[in-house]
Amino acid sequence: MSTTPTAARLPASPVTGSIRHTVLRYGYAPLLLLGANGAAVHLIASNAPRGWLLALLLGAVGLSFLVEHIIPYEVEWNRSHGDALRDVLHAVVNEVANLVSLATLPLITALVTVADLWPRQWPFVLQLLFALLVFDFGVTLTHFASHKLPLLWRFHAVHHSVKRFYGFNGLMKHPVHQALEMTVGVLPLVLIGLPEDVATALAFCTAIQLLLQHSNADYRMGALRYVLALNEGHRFHHLKWAGIGDVNFGLFTHFWDCLLGTFTADPKKRFTTEELGIGKQPDYPTAYFAQILEPFRTYGREAPRRPGR
Repeated sequence: MSTTPTAARLPASPVTGSIRHTVLRYGYAPLLLLGANGAAVHLIASNAPRGWLLALLLGAVGLSFLVEHIIPYEVEWNRSHGDALRDVLHAVVNEVANLVSLATLPLITALVTVADLWPRQWPFVLQLLFALLVFDFGVTLTHFASHKLPLLWRFHAVHHSVKRFYGFNGLMKHPVHQALEMTVGVLPLVLIGLPEDVATALAFCTAIQLLLQHSNADYRMGALRYVLALNEGHRFHHLKWAGIGDVNFGLFTHFWDCLLGTFTADPKKRFTTEELGIGKQPDYPTAYFAQILEPFRTYGREAPRRPGR
């Protein structure tokens, strides 16, 4: 007796696959930027339990890895280069440090605030956007200085040692350098009375931004590539050659890069594994603890990737 094949046995339609890829290509980034961040703002503004924020962030991380596998920019970058455990360790250590910072923020604010000038009368979203712009300025300047000053570069080099470009790269930072970036970025806000709920939203948005900025997903943002500091522009920053990779320092926007004269863009440029890393130090340590110790071992040496050298 003949039977009709079920839908589950039918081959996937090329048209359906193409539509799915197109939807992800143009919808993924807005989903995280507006959807995930918007949901976080709603949860924080409504005083929801912080556990929901953690669940939302984990969901965003899971989605980022899924999309990287469905529409990869470079298939090879989805495969571990013996760096998966190391990257997880970097992410866990740095995110735990962020949580500790948030937990101690009320005490820090009480001790450090110079004048309570925070615009609490503004809508919460505008307070957050203001915080993002100021934070972006501090992080951009610190990032810029880390490519100019050998002492700072020793700690920042950990981030540039990557040989593949994917979501977790954003959290692959030496704890000393992350602490410096966070301090410079947040201090101006704390001095004028940064509220805890705005700081929490800022931390969430930063995690989402790092996922998108280093994503291996081949998503598209059109003309917004010239405004938002996302993966298409940030790949230039990870080019391994001195001077050439000293561009696009912004975390959230390219605004401060435009003022610094360090913004660059070329939609036709295609990046490969061979172009990533540190040109002057191709054998930079790959293990987690070796990377944590490396900045101290290289003290007194020439910076491995000074601009213009």
